[in-house]
Amino acid sequence: MSTFDAIDDDRPTVVFAYTIKGKGLATEGHPGNHAAQLTEAQMRELAAASGMDLEDPWVTFAPDTPAGRFCAETAQRLRREPVTDHAVAEVPAELGFTPRPQISTQAALGRFLSDLKHVAPEVAQRVVTLSPDVATSTNLGGWINKTGIWSPAGRHDWFSDDRERVLRWQEGTSGQHIELGIAEVNLVSLAGELGSTGQRWGQPLLPIATIYDPFINRALEPWTFSLYAGGSSIMVGTPSGVSLAPEGGAHQSFNTPSVTLEIPGLTSWEPASAQDLEWTLLEALRELADPDGDSAYFRLTTRPVAQELAGVPEDPLLRERRRDQVIAGGYRLSARPAAEDEVTLVGAGAIMTEVIAAAARLESLGVRAGIVCLSSPSKVFRSVQERSEVRSSVRSAIADELFPAAHPAPLVTVLDGHPHTLAFLSGVRGDRTRNLGVTEFGQASSVSQAHALHGIDTDSIVSAALDLVGR
Repeated sequence: MSTFDAIDDDRPTVVFAYTIKGKGLATEGHPGNHAAQLTEAQMRELAAASGMDLEDPWVTFAPDTPAGRFCAETAQRLRREPVTDHAVAEVPAELGFTPRPQISTQAALGRFLSDLKHVAPEVAQRVVTLSPDVATSTNLGGWINKTGIWSPAGRHDWFSDDRERVLRWQEGTSGQHIELGIAEVNLVSLAGELGSTGQRWGQPLLPIATIYDPFINRALEPWTFSLYAGGSSIMVGTPSGVSLAPEGGAHQSFNTPSVTLEIPGLTSWEPASAQDLEWTLLEALRELADPDGDSAYFRLTTRPVAQELAGVPEDPLLRERRRDQVIAGGYRLSARPAAEDEVTLVGAGAIMTEVIAAAARLESLGVRAGIVCLSSPSKVFRSVQERSEVRSSVRSAIADELFPAAHPAPLVTVLDGHPHTLAFLSGVRGDRTRNLGVTEFGQASSVSQAHALHGIDTDSIVSAALDLVGR
């Protein structure tokens, strides 16, 4: 207390407390005392030396002592009035815009944020985007132009006279994007803090952070801890996979689909099309707005994909059914029923282009191949895990709908990531399975070369299917 009394309150002060680990105990200074446990006799000895009673370990300081008065004053100073909880406005089911015929899911993310501000401004005003020096390379430019950069004190834009620059870098206290520099740990830590504002201050925010997919590994521990502590967020890993071929192995990723599937309180998504991205991002925002909802990880890509391949139904009823399936974790792209499959091809994300091409090639060879597109392997995994539970719970039948037990067929799973991620599908109904994916470090190449190198190109998928059907 005398040390605290001597502190100059007009300036920051650091108190260095030099201690001896386990002082006065049998473990004092011992190199193994980090995990050492005291015996009851040692605990009683410690209590006596500290003027405490082991039978009443939570006794407070006497109120008329300096320590007691200090604690009481601190408690009064830190006490705060109850906060009023404010709810996030209702998140729409759709935004109502038709995507460009050829677009990547990363580009669709930028389009989504701009459209959200137009269609649902009450929701968009609670969105805060973050990036570790990759705002423009993860397609946040349009959103930044509309909302600005947050800064406690606006700074002069030294490049404002650059006529060729499309991005308007305007800083101020009302901005909705925060740029952190190349500091992924800071990124996820801030995302967790922003995701805690609802429970702390009654004003929920919806943090969406973009990060190059392989670099989530740098920040996995603090991000996981923030999720554990209740700091919800949406993390967007983009670009991802070996489809980012020209940048080489340093920026390509392989383990992130599996890692993010395994984190509690987190739903991992890998949408294949712009429409799938819109539906799943809106669902993720709904979850984020719910105090008991999940956080989300999105794995996107810079690879443009023909949107017609998604086969989104035009009929309103069938379209809504497709949306339900996408949110549940996946859907069947084949026009024929599962009962006619000789083999079923399963993929996720941008690699669906190769999966669909492989199915067409197999058809030309006389092999009937079904196609299943997974929007969220983690949702399908949960469905498999929960289907045999006896307790009352909210369960999804998506795994049984995609892979009906009455119509088994060999499976070829394909992912621009580690094949282990989808290996659990063999347990849905006991099918023979070939899991294709990335198991080696990448190289600088074209996209087609990268896919062939890792065995996730069309020819590799066709060969795996022919092996399973004995052709």
